[in-house]
Amino acid sequence: MVEHGHIVTQPLFLLFIAFSCILTMGYFWGRRENKRVFLSAFGDLVDVVRPDDQTFTNIGGVVGYHANLLIKTKGPVSQIDATITLLPRHSWLYMPISKLIMKHDRLFITVYLRHRPPGEAHLIEEKYAGFRGPKIRNAHRLDRREIRWGTHDFSLYYETIKMHDNLLKFIDHKPDPGIIRHIAIVSDQRKCFIFMIPRKGQVKKDLAPIYRWIASVIEN
Repeated sequence: MVEHGHIVTQPLFLLFIAFSCILTMGYFWGRRENKRVFLSAFGDLVDVVRPDDQTFTNIGGVVGYHANLLIKTKGPVSQIDATITLLPRHSWLYMPISKLIMKHDRLFITVYLRHRPPGEAHLIEEKYAGFRGPKIRNAHRLDRREIRWGTHDFSLYYETIKMHDNLLKFIDHKPDPGIIRHIAIVSDQRKCFIFMIPRKGQVKKDLAPIYRWIASVIEN
């Protein structure tokens, strides 16, 4: 009986060992991949902003990082905060569930403005707005229109015609949103909020035009 039991359990033991090895390899692969994504995103952010001082903080193991960039020179922007939340690529058991909940990596950028912009405005992708997206607090007092930006449907909320025209000019100069899913100018907070899906080599390409546009809005 003991010998028979040994024969029955041996394949299960080997299967367990193999499964454990796969999970271990997946853990180290996932850590490297997440590190690659966040280093690429924050490297692009620094290249665009060129801060005078910068601080990076780990806020969630291998799935969360925060950046604080200070701009001491004169200009429309005084500070930028960025938070990146990553899919748990290191945990292959939880990854399928996370893909259903989060869908993708997320990069949230807050731009602190030295001067108040000419009104509130939002340019938000409709799919993002409908799936766990942010609620626009002042939507009831903003005008709204639907627009097509590249291959995506967006909603444009605006408080003033000037901000409406500013956003349309930005879209004309950048016909493809790329990884951009939300741009928000909140006048009473003197802040601009940007949400992007961070992909290697894409953050700088899509953030740089927004950063230049923000400066033009404030300076005008």
